Amino acid sequence: MNESQQNTSLTTRREFIKTTGRLAAASALAGVALPRVHAAGGDMIQLALIGCGGRGTGAVADAVSTSKSGPIKLVAMADVFPNRLNSSYETLRGQCGPNVDVPPDRRFVGFDAYQKAMDCLKPGDVAIFATPPAFRWVHFAYAIRKGLNVFMEKPVTVDGPSSRRMLKLNEEALARNLKVGVGLMCRHCQARAELLEQIQAGKIGDIILMRAYRMHGPVGFFSSGPKPADMSDLMYQVQRFHSFLWASGGAFSDFYIHNIDECCWMKGAWPVQAHALGGRHYRGDTVDQNFDIYSVEYTFADGTKLMLEGRCINGCHDEFASYAHGTKGLGIISTASHTPARCRIFKGHNIKSEDLVWRARREEPNPYQEEWVHLIDAIRQNKPYNEVKRGVEASLVTSMGRMAAHTGQIITYEDMLNCDHEFAPDLDKLTASSPAPLQPGPDGKYPIPAPGINRKREY
Repeated sequence: MNESQQNTSLTTRREFIKTTGRLAAASALAGVALPRVHAAGGDMIQLALIGCGGRGTGAVADAVSTSKSGPIKLVAMADVFPNRLNSSYETLRGQCGPNVDVPPDRRFVGFDAYQKAMDCLKPGDVAIFATPPAFRWVHFAYAIRKGLNVFMEKPVTVDGPSSRRMLKLNEEALARNLKVGVGLMCRHCQARAELLEQIQAGKIGDIILMRAYRMHGPVGFFSSGPKPADMSDLMYQVQRFHSFLWASGGAFSDFYIHNIDECCWMKGAWPVQAHALGGRHYRGDTVDQNFDIYSVEYTFADGTKLMLEGRCINGCHDEFASYAHGTKGLGIISTASHTPARCRIFKGHNIKSEDLVWRARREEPNPYQEEWVHLIDAIRQNKPYNEVKRGVEASLVTSMGRMAAHTGQIITYEDMLNCDHEFAPDLDKLTASSPAPLQPGPDGKYPIPAPGINRKREY
């Protein structure tokens, strides 16, 4: 891939094919003689976990599941909350036993703990980033400096400036042959990869419409009540990161990115603009920044649409699925949450058993484990493997829909990429005594989006 292709904002269909679940993500340096950053074969790969919540804990367990390919061990942990670190450690000791070797002097707490944890690794080991997404670029920069391979959870950016920064940082990661996985695990699902082959072979005809739904009650830190008096604004916002746009891109970016990404994978393109609606209901004394409902119309360059519907309200109809409508029929991309996908194709546009014309053939391996199988194999075999550019693009497209809802404007891909509103500047200088990137008003509530009033910024 030449430099101009690497820097283009829209990923081509060929790039999408290269990132199916059965192929390692291709780096821009594929085919070039690359420096080896880890010995092949059975050499020990050490892990450091930065961010010890549920997803980070699960990522370690998934990484350890690859141990049949060679020894792998967790040797360091970092978080800003000691109780969360301790809970994660106890869970992993129970699940992974001897693959966890993290004595007290390698368990670090604080905003600089990420450095101390990565300092325990040698070049070619793996740092796992599962903190709130705002910190991705900070941690990635340090990992590159240390010569570490990386697994980072999604989203990888939350705004335009951090997206541009991540793309720039990744140029050095590519030059150093660092392997980087991004936690968009649906791209590693075998059933979805088979569906993509069927779509590309014309089984549903030309795609004319895509639909995606994530509609359920409040989960995670979707909403937050007033801050406790004994906790700083900074620690409250980091703890409840889904509630605050600077920390995570809010519920929109954290919850909906998978459905958006899997649809764009099937389409073989990123949308060029977004038009959206959203609103808050039944919020009482909550102080978070999220809307309860989002409805986004994404438009691709050929004029076709992706309709995304998101809702976090109890007592309503729930749905968690994605669909592709073509001129010949309907493809189910995912049917109930992320896995198993149970991909199928029907003639026409109704889901009826008598109209079933294809289904994925094999049992579905767990995509959360498969993404680790592919990353560790690339490390041990020194294969080009870097998912950062695609991760940034998926994060940007997601942010594009979020910004359209929060401002009430049509937002293009280029608008989002070049937006100058950085939600949280200078995060690499943050300490526990720093003021929070988001300050409350006199009533203790944080600023929320005001569509049509704030048309250039989300808050």
